[in-house]
Amino acid sequence: MFQSFDQFRKVLIIDEMHLSIIPLLEAEGFMVDYRPEIKRPEILAIIHGYIGLIIRSKTPIDRELLEKAENLKFIGRAGAGLDKIDLKYLEERNIRLFHAAEGNRDAVGEHALGGLLALFNNISRSDREVRKGIWNREENRGEELQGKTVGILGYGNMGSAFAKKLIGFDVRIIAYDRYKTKFGNEFVEEVDFETLTEQADILSLHVPLTQETKGFLTYEVLRKFRKPIYLINTARGEIISFSTLNKAFDEGILKGAVLDVLENEKFDSFTEDQKKEFERLASRENILFSPHIAGWTFQSYEKINRVLIEKIKYSDLSWD
Repeated sequence: MFQSFDQFRKVLIIDEMHLSIIPLLEAEGFMVDYRPEIKRPEILAIIHGYIGLIIRSKTPIDRELLEKAENLKFIGRAGAGLDKIDLKYLEERNIRLFHAAEGNRDAVGEHALGGLLALFNNISRSDREVRKGIWNREENRGEELQGKTVGILGYGNMGSAFAKKLIGFDVRIIAYDRYKTKFGNEFVEEVDFETLTEQADILSLHVPLTQETKGFLTYEVLRKFRKPIYLINTARGEIISFSTLNKAFDEGILKGAVLDVLENEKFDSFTEDQKKEFERLASRENILFSPHIAGWTFQSYEKINRVLIEKIKYSDLSWD
């Protein structure tokens, strides 16, 4: 497709990627500069010389950077989240954006399910105890997933992948998506938000971080749930604050949580309130933490590249 390039048909990669990205781009006629060590000042200084930019989350793709990217025609986001990208200005500049949510959706679905099963069966706690020679069977009696109602908030790539992983566990799956309809099928019931709050035993978050979803899951929203719930968050930590989590646990609204993401994932930048609230969360046995790795598998690392290249290859980019 891309045969008659001039010297400016160059792509800059500013984050660490599976190295298969280089030959995949070269096979489509691109010249690739792989610079995972590059810092923002240098990006600003050289970005004018590239038509393509491949990113993860090193630096905000904001107006300052995009104004200097005078020849930029596309951005490839190796992942799902778009919260660090100025989408409005991209549209104004007619810069195409490709992202690869399909590349790690299975990893996210497996992680969410694995975390839930580990939480239900006290895997983390019982493992620690057995290693210390403690054999507590009754204290580690598990909870079965079968028969429960799993509520999914957001039914895009991640939410639908999680639903697919749940098939076979004899659960009822209900899902609400404000911007998507007619997705219900024999396995998943499409419901409104009120039904989700009335019937869910488990709530799994699969929405992007936007102005609308930031801080969406407040104490007042959680109070609407008719039953105490288990919470899974493999989406974005900013959807629910540390303080809200603690208050919901204290009042019995939350029975347990699987948290792959946090309100603030840079421990050394915690405010005093965040430090205090996180310490309270970390002392709870009914929370399972992981360091934002739900979509971070060996397989997804490479799969994301293939998804990105396919989208770029079959797009209608103009090279004039």
